[in-house]
Amino acid sequence: MNVREATHNDLPDILRLVQALAVYEMEPEAVEATEDDFAAVMFPDDGHPNTYGLVAEVEGQIIGIAIWFHSFSTWTGKNGIWLEDLFVDPDHRGDGAGKALLGRLAQICQERGLTRLEWCVLKWNEPSIGFYRSLGAKAQDEWETFRLDGEALDSFAAESEEHESRG
Repeated sequence: MNVREATHNDLPDILRLVQALAVYEMEPEAVEATEDDFAAVMFPDDGHPNTYGLVAEVEGQIIGIAIWFHSFSTWTGKNGIWLEDLFVDPDHRGDGAGKALLGRLAQICQERGLTRLEWCVLKWNEPSIGFYRSLGAKAQDEWETFRLDGEALDSFAAESEEHESRG
């Protein structure tokens, strides 16, 4: 098994595995992203990428991905890594790909002076939770994740804009 940085040529496989992740998480219709969307943030024509990827491959076939970006802690004054998605093809689970991908992210943290490696996991995903705990990761149970998206985000933004213009 080989873990390496993703390249532009890996985008079809990255999207394939993101779609497989959506199926695993019981939201097969949720993926709206395209290869162009991934290319724009990972391999932009202008500027610097703001999203990064690692791939795990066996005999030239990509079987796992880790998609991440930099986070920032106001308490430490340092960046960290936010792991957006970690996914290994079900046929290759238990072969060490997930551990290898997370291990490489931990190495990147150390190499770059980053202080944290963080991610979320669905509460029902006991196999992944057990795996993460086996690595020494600790659940951050005191925090609750919130999200504004879709119609709620649009509505709140419009409401805020109205308030500003009256301001």
